[in-house]
Amino acid sequence: MATILVLHGPNLNLLGTREPAVYGSATLEDINRRLTERCIEAGHHLLALQSNAEYELIERIHDASKEGVNFILFNPAAFTHTSVALRDALLAVSIPFIEVHLSNVHGREDFRQHSYFADIAQGTISGFGAQSYILALEAALEHVAQ
Repeated sequence: MATILVLHGPNLNLLGTREPAVYGSATLEDINRRLTERCIEAGHHLLALQSNAEYELIERIHDASKEGVNFILFNPAAFTHTSVALRDALLAVSIPFIEVHLSNVHGREDFRQHSYFADIAQGTISGFGAQSYILALEAALEHVAQ
């Protein structure tokens, strides 16, 4: 049994009401529920954390390495474009991860097109709304099965 950690960055607690034309109508609870159900179905365990605080996400990444987390799905949200500290935390623990985004960041403002994580991630999935998380989870499940 593998453990998969899902990290949701700032403002994702507002999903369902925050700019639904951009981010969709699914709530964070909806997303976490779907991910948990799929993990259980596959015989694995899912942990999830949403935080608006960079330091909490960093500490969770550090703890993940001590807990034997096998894979991380990470939507850094606005930290995608700003956080060298989160990048360094991921590099320090060497847990494979997928960068996830609800919107197509490449079709948005110029500043959203730079990621501090894309070059160190197993891959990046964006633009499919809540389905981006499911697609990332399927890739993670394939990875942990190897």
